[in-house]
Amino acid sequence: ALEELRAVTRELEAAFHGQWWQVADADDEAEARRFVLHTLQHALEVWLEGDPERPVFKRFVTPEKKLLGDNPDAWYFNALVDPAREYRIRGNLAGATYTSFTVEVGTGDGGMSRKIGGALNDTQFDAAPNGDFELRVSATRPASGERNWLRLVPGAGSISTRHYYEREVSIAADRLHHIPLVIERVDDPGPPPPPSDASVARGIRRVANFLRHNSLPPINDRPKPSFVSTVPNRFNPVVRDAGNQEIGFAAVDNTYAQTTVRLAPDEALVVRGRFPKCRFANVVLWNRYLQTLDYAHRRCSLNRKQVRYRPDGSFEVVVAHRDPGVPNWLDMEGRREGTMFWRFQLAEEDIAPLEAKVVKLADVAKA
Repeated sequence: ALEELRAVTRELEAAFHGQWWQVADADDEAEARRFVLHTLQHALEVWLEGDPERPVFKRFVTPEKKLLGDNPDAWYFNALVDPAREYRIRGNLAGATYTSFTVEVGTGDGGMSRKIGGALNDTQFDAAPNGDFELRVSATRPASGERNWLRLVPGAGSISTRHYYEREVSIAADRLHHIPLVIERVDDPGPPPPPSDASVARGIRRVANFLRHNSLPPINDRPKPSFVSTVPNRFNPVVRDAGNQEIGFAAVDNTYAQTTVRLAPDEALVVRGRFPKCRFANVVLWNRYLQTLDYAHRRCSLNRKQVRYRPDGSFEVVVAHRDPGVPNWLDMEGRREGTMFWRFQLAEEDIAPLEAKVVKLADVAKA
């Protein structure tokens, strides 16, 4: 099993300079290796010891572990499950703007989520006035017919949770924040057996699977969702649809917009738009490996509370390498290329187009 993990790392080493990664220079190669190590870190934390008989919610991303398009305005957890078992989730909303639980299909052996098997947000389950809640998780609805039930579909391998916040300081960087959350079997399985050669080998293979499926082709060879613009510095029309259901690790309640940002050192991207009436919205910058930039020390994301608005209620966000001296600047950290990603959650109306244009940095104030 350990040799299988070594084989994946050798495949990655070869891929760094292949046609798929197309690593451009030493800095890009360093960032690619960092992405792979973050992915391996998560695999070791979750899948090496992961046990659907005794699941534990592990934090998915942090300021020091970034993958799969993380979000500075959210905390995420995931835990392994078996659709043949019944579970109880207990927790507290902890002041979140939005909380949800998503069933991921195909992840039980460490593989990439193939699609969403079901989801439950905080408008669909009951919580006490103090935020406490309890959910039942199983393949069949409890006989009581209770509302707080999340269905486990065939092939379900894990549960992802989302806890979104709109605050002046990005919640993912808040070291003091705490979200109470536990998952346990309804029937106590008793203590686990001691580690054995077979059990450790299974864990290593899950780690290798996660690293392979999240770092090597064909992860980027899949058809791109309609929200992904193929033209740099331009956005497709923002359309609400149910397409997220077929995207592993996506959120069914979100509408997305994404483009590649390419800027010369003396250029800026100016994006104008208007937030719809919705539960949550933000914009974030990622590197090309879908990792957020340094939100703990720089401004690389904005939620609605952080945005400064124009007199008519619209906004203007500026992406640039240096501070252009206007509100709503997102710092590209000197990168010539990155990704700009928007989330609009539970939008109650059509979303206005995102109008983007590249201008000279010196002309931003006049744009």
